[in-house]
Amino acid sequence: MKNVDFNVPFMCGKELQYIEQSHRDKHLSGNGAFTRKCQCWLENTLGCRKALLTHSCTAALEMAAILARIELGDEVIMPSFTFVSTSNAFVLRGGVPVFVDVRPDTFNLDEEKLEAAITDRTRVIVPVHYAGVPCDMDPILRIAERYGLIVIEDAAQGILSAYKGRPLGSLGHLAALSFHETKNVTSGEGGALLINDERFLSRAEIIWEKGTNRAGFARGEVSKYTWVDIGSSFLPSEVVAAFLFAQLEEAAVLIERRLEIWHAYHRAFEGLERAGALARPVVPEVCTHNGHIYYLVLPNLEARTALIADMRARGIAALFHYVPLHDSPAGRRYGRPQGVLEVTRGAGDRLVRLPIWVGMGDEVGRVIDAVLAHFAAGGGGRKVPRPHIPLGPPTPLSSAADVLAVGRGRTPGPQEAGEP
Repeated sequence: MKNVDFNVPFMCGKELQYIEQSHRDKHLSGNGAFTRKCQCWLENTLGCRKALLTHSCTAALEMAAILARIELGDEVIMPSFTFVSTSNAFVLRGGVPVFVDVRPDTFNLDEEKLEAAITDRTRVIVPVHYAGVPCDMDPILRIAERYGLIVIEDAAQGILSAYKGRPLGSLGHLAALSFHETKNVTSGEGGALLINDERFLSRAEIIWEKGTNRAGFARGEVSKYTWVDIGSSFLPSEVVAAFLFAQLEEAAVLIERRLEIWHAYHRAFEGLERAGALARPVVPEVCTHNGHIYYLVLPNLEARTALIADMRARGIAALFHYVPLHDSPAGRRYGRPQGVLEVTRGAGDRLVRLPIWVGMGDEVGRVIDAVLAHFAAGGGGRKVPRPHIPLGPPTPLSSAADVLAVGRGRTPGPQEAGEP
C-alpha cells in the first residue's frame, strides 16, 4: 500500500498557464504584472494598507526588522514555540529575542505573560499565529500601545484566518505571510510583507527595491532613481508570482477542502479526548482558522514517540513540530527566556502533527484508522487534561469565503454564518 506523505503540493490548474504567460510577456524578473496582481489580491482581500511580495516569509520578517529599526541590544518579545526565522530576522539586526511562554489551549503567545517581559529595551512584539489559529490580539495591541511598541504579526500559517472578523495580517503594524510548499496557498517558496501603519509605507518600498527609490521614479515622483537607504533583493521572480496568483484565485476553495479534512480528524478523535488519551486542537470562539495544521497532544514524550513510530510502521508520516528556541544552542546564545516556559516545553515534547493536504482522499481514513488502532492496542499512557480558555463571544465568520467577503467590504449573510 502506498505511503501517506505528510504534505503533497497541490496545483489548482492555471499555474503553468500563468507562468507561460509571464514568459510570453518577456518579464521573468520580479515586480511584473503577476507580482502586482498578487499584491492587489492581498490588499483587497486582507484589508492591509500595502502588500509587498517577497521570496519567503523569512525575507518579509527581515524587512519588518529593518523597518522597526532594530539595533544592537534591542529586545523583541516572541514565543519560543515557533520557527527559527521569527527569531533570526531580528538577531541579524542585533536584536535580542525575549521568549515568552505560550497558552496551553492554542500554543500562541500568552498575552497574560507579555507585560512582565517588557523592559526599557523592548521595541517589538511578535505574536505568532500557530496552526493558523489567531492569537488574542486585542490585549496584545493594547499593551503595545501603552508602551509604544511595534506589533509584527508572524502570520506565516494564517492566510484567511480571522480574529473577531478581521483577517490575520491586518491587525499589527506589520505582518508576514508564507507561501512555502507546506502552506495552504503556495508558490513553493514565497512570502509577503503586509503594511498597516502608514509610517512604514514609503520606506518599505525602498527597502524592497534594494534600497533605491526606483518605485518612486517609475511613478514619476523623482527625476532619477538612486541608492537612498539600506535594502536587499527581497523580490520573488515573476515565475513564482505567476504560480502564486493561480493559487490565490482559488484560496477559499483550497482552505475549505483543508478544513473538511481538519474536521474529519477532529470528529474522529473526540472519543479519545473524552477518554483522556489525548487532547485535540482548541479554536477560540472569536477565531476563524484555516485548517493549516491538525495536531494531537499526547501525555508525554514517550507516548508521542510511540505514536510517531507506530504511524511510520503503517506507512504514515506523522511529525513532531518545533524544538523550543529557548532550549536550542542559538536560542541560548542570542536570546533569553522570560520565566520557565513550562507550556512551551510541553508542546515541544508532546505535540504530533498529522498529514493534511488538499487532494487527500482515502488517506484521511487510513490516518484515522491508524491513530485509533494505536490507542486500541494500548498506546498513549496516562491521561491528558483538555485545556479550554475561550476568548469571548463567537464570531459570525465561519469560513475562508467569509474572510474574503469581509476583506472586500461585504458582511456575510445569515445563511453563511455558522460555527468555526
